[in-house]
Amino acid sequence: MKIRKKLSSAFTLVEIMIVVAIIGLLAAIAIPNFVKARTTAQKNACINNLRQIDGGIQQWALEKSKSSSATVTLTDVQPYLGRGTAGELPTCPAGGTYSVSDVSTKPRCNQPGHTLDPVP
Repeated sequence: MKIRKKLSSAFTLVEIMIVVAIIGLLAAIAIPNFVKARTTAQKNACINNLRQIDGGIQQWALEKSKSSSATVTLTDVQPYLGRGTAGELPTCPAGGTYSVSDVSTKPRCNQPGHTLDPVP
């Protein structure tokens, strides 16, 4: 007479609960880091756009012989942004809008922290 052993190849409820808990813990650690990385990337892209706009303003002022108090608009600067006269102006990846006033003032974005000014 042979004794047959029943081999179980299924997972137990405890094993599944442990795996779900570990995945939840890893997600709780990783998701905030991904959100922070995305926010930082958007801020850096916006600051680079502001630098490009500022360079365009300076080129416009030199080419048109404008003083530092001359008023400038984004449409004046558009041909100097490397996108052509019919190209689109850069946009803030975080949904902000850019504004310019005169040659000596740095361009601004209305999103908090998106600025060319040095942080004190």
